[in-house]
Amino acid sequence: MSTLTINNHNLKHFDLRAKEIMNEYLTLINVDVSDYTFAGNYIWLSTATGFYTIVNNTFCLFILNSGELSMLLPPIGKKENTYDAMLQCFDIMNSHNSSRNYSKIEYVHEELLEGFVDYLEEGTLVYEMLKDFIIEKKLVDYIYKTDDLIELKGDSYKSKRNEINKFKKIYPEHRIEIMDKEKHGQAVLHLFNKWVKDRTTYMPKEEVEIFLDGIYFERFAIKRLINDYDNLDILGLVIYINDEIKGFTVGERINEHTASVIIEKTDFEILGCAQFIFREFTKMLKDKYGIEYINVGDDMGFENLKKVKMSYRPNKLVPKYTIYQK
Repeated sequence: MSTLTINNHNLKHFDLRAKEIMNEYLTLINVDVSDYTFAGNYIWLSTATGFYTIVNNTFCLFILNSGELSMLLPPIGKKENTYDAMLQCFDIMNSHNSSRNYSKIEYVHEELLEGFVDYLEEGTLVYEMLKDFIIEKKLVDYIYKTDDLIELKGDSYKSKRNEINKFKKIYPEHRIEIMDKEKHGQAVLHLFNKWVKDRTTYMPKEEVEIFLDGIYFERFAIKRLINDYDNLDILGLVIYINDEIKGFTVGERINEHTASVIIEKTDFEILGCAQFIFREFTKMLKDKYGIEYINVGDDMGFENLKKVKMSYRPNKLVPKYTIYQK
């Protein structure tokens, strides 16, 4: 299925050909949420079907899941065009879907949300404005000052410094390289498979099935990331120990001030490797993009991941919302 036609709107298949036009509209906004990039959406849509169209001069990204249409992001463009486009997009989804309950707009940045509320009914109470919509706070993105992650100053980062120092002492022969898909692709996939095996070995049995469901999508995302690495404006780093890749990470620039870490995996058996590669990659992102902040995405609702991300003392937590209809 390459196109969908709904309400006189032609929805095109979201593939590499959409990169240039999506990036053009992304330059019209200035948000630091990790979901607002072409590469991030393209990589994670490796097992699903995405569609896009232009509504009221905004870029609108949809996902077709089990025959039902929803939006992965709010309409992207100038604010004065965004809010009317949201209402039109609900009409598009409602016309296609078997029930209005499937129509929703996900990963809405709070600045866009505030504007949408004002646009609906200016000058009235909040609960009156939202009589036709439900706005639900979902996950938050964890954003850090770049220099905090590089310098790791103070008692709050003492354990991180210790882990890095132990790593450098035990593995003085380590080396890092910029990721190259031809040179590193197969080894990166091999490390990912080992990471999955190690995680399930030490995980409570009742959690394994849920974990593997999520890993199924992540494996395809990594494969797509590697296959299209040279076309995605992303930056990757690998770490070798004894000529074997023991860690990799990939990120990209979100806007003028912020870059993101899309994915990071290290061998569990190499203590301190995760802390070391995270700091080295932060240095690399700063050198390449001159950014002030690093966004490591959300915690996907996993408590352990939340603890890890909080342990790095985020500078700010940026909430993301979903808009439903009543």
